[in-house]
Amino acid sequence: MRERLRALVAALSSRKDGVWEYALVTLAYWGLTITDGAIRMLILFQVYLMGYSAMQIASLFLFYEIFGVLTNLFGGWIGANFGLRVTLFGGIGIQVVALAMLALLNPAWPVWLVISYVMVSQALSGIAKDLTKMSSKSAIKAVVPKDADATMYRWVSLLTGSKNALKGVGFFVGALLLTVVGFNMSLLIMAAGLLFVLTSLWRHLPDDLGKTKQKSKFTSMFSMDRRINILSAARFFLFGARDVWFVVALPVYLAAVFGWSPMVVGAYLALWTIGYGIVQSLAPKFIASKPGEAPKGYTVFLWSAILTAVPVAIAIALGAGIFPGFSLVVGLAAFGVVFAVNSAVHSYMIVNYAESEKVAMTIGFYYMANAGGRLAGTVLSGLVYQYAGGIVACLWLSAVFVGSAALISTGLSLPEDRKALGSARQGQLALSHAAAPA
Repeated sequence: MRERLRALVAALSSRKDGVWEYALVTLAYWGLTITDGAIRMLILFQVYLMGYSAMQIASLFLFYEIFGVLTNLFGGWIGANFGLRVTLFGGIGIQVVALAMLALLNPAWPVWLVISYVMVSQALSGIAKDLTKMSSKSAIKAVVPKDADATMYRWVSLLTGSKNALKGVGFFVGALLLTVVGFNMSLLIMAAGLLFVLTSLWRHLPDDLGKTKQKSKFTSMFSMDRRINILSAARFFLFGARDVWFVVALPVYLAAVFGWSPMVVGAYLALWTIGYGIVQSLAPKFIASKPGEAPKGYTVFLWSAILTAVPVAIAIALGAGIFPGFSLVVGLAAFGVVFAVNSAVHSYMIVNYAESEKVAMTIGFYYMANAGGRLAGTVLSGLVYQYAGGIVACLWLSAVFVGSAALISTGLSLPEDRKALGSARQGQLALSHAAAPA
């Protein structure tokens, strides 16, 4: 561990091999991620304590997801033409504005005004989060040497895993700040902290990071690569499967049925997300069949198929009344582990499939599908929980979504397997001809 730490410090000091730029991008992403998780908890429990229904709570996050879709659509094109430095720091600056705006919220306002105001602030947060995410993932492709697939997989897993772990920290921070200093002051504190991150890192990233040599047309934003389209469709259902129970249904269920306080619910969601992020970071250690080997197309299908069984098992246990608290907590822990592996594999595959000159646009297109899945999951989380059977119905729908992702991802594995099988058969034929008597 000491040798690895010394090597990392030496690499950062020398500023070679893209490690310095990677570290700066990661720090910026971390800063925004903590505030993103904290905002979610602050809004959710502030309006829940004000007596809002599950569907009203879900509606608050609609613009967050809708504008996330639009941001990924346009953000990749902006990053390709103007550089990832613009999109990265632009995202952080927009988040500072969103935090300051939300700090002015007054609970005494009419319900329609509160919902509209929060939706607008969440639209800004959605833009900020997806600009920063797209920039961070794209920057890895720009700084990792070509043909270093194993290195890229480790870096993508570390960035994605650490982001999710810190989003869990943000959940806890949000619940803690709400309890200690209140809603409005919490947001001002986070805005000041994020502004400090922005001003500290502003001058240290190169202006041309991720910028293409030629101006890209907006129409080239839409992918013509079959693998990217398949992976994007699978991503839509994968993240819809998580958010259909995670965004609204689970925290409302824990508070309403189990009687957990906002602090306890925030701590649980924080631990779940931190554990999920840690597993993502460690995914390269136990996914590859050989040390240092990167995932293949069939890996996407395999882990999606495994994940399908988890929400089915939880739904059956809750529906039958088998130790509901234990079944839910343990079952969702299992879901988090397997889902983290799925997410890590997906995140690597899209960066690997993307062409170096179009990486920002490709990843923007891919995360547009990701945001679309979150949007569907968010809407269905409140709708199904309130009107169609509570959290058990949400878990059954989650299983349907994951199963759909698994079926779609077979399009990645079958051509690859056939090609490998064809090569093996050709080798066997060549050997048989060589061994045949003249």
